[in-house]
Amino acid sequence: MKIRLIEIAHGRSGDKGDAANIGIIAYDDKGFEIIKKHLTEEKVKKHFEGICFGKVERFELPNIRALNFLLHNTLGGGGTVSLKHDAQGKTLAAALLRMELEV
Repeated sequence: MKIRLIEIAHGRSGDKGDAANIGIIAYDDKGFEIIKKHLTEEKVKKHFEGICFGKVERFELPNIRALNFLLHNTLGGGGTVSLKHDAQGKTLAAALLRMELEV
């Protein structure tokens, strides 16, 4: 069965220099188990193909049912030097929440 990530989680994103920071927070424990299993570094990297040119790191925050992703070399140098429309990565959480997961 396929579901969109937005059905089980919400998210926030921003910048850490040239790295985008995306937090995905599950609405409940069941959703957290799904994102822990299915939302991998590899899937996030593929989802942002053409945008993310570095590695993707994933960090688990089980106490708040969240995953945090750092997408390195994504923001064109960072907010003060980037020519990208979204130089601070504020729209990336919304883009990731559109991802479909096979569960």
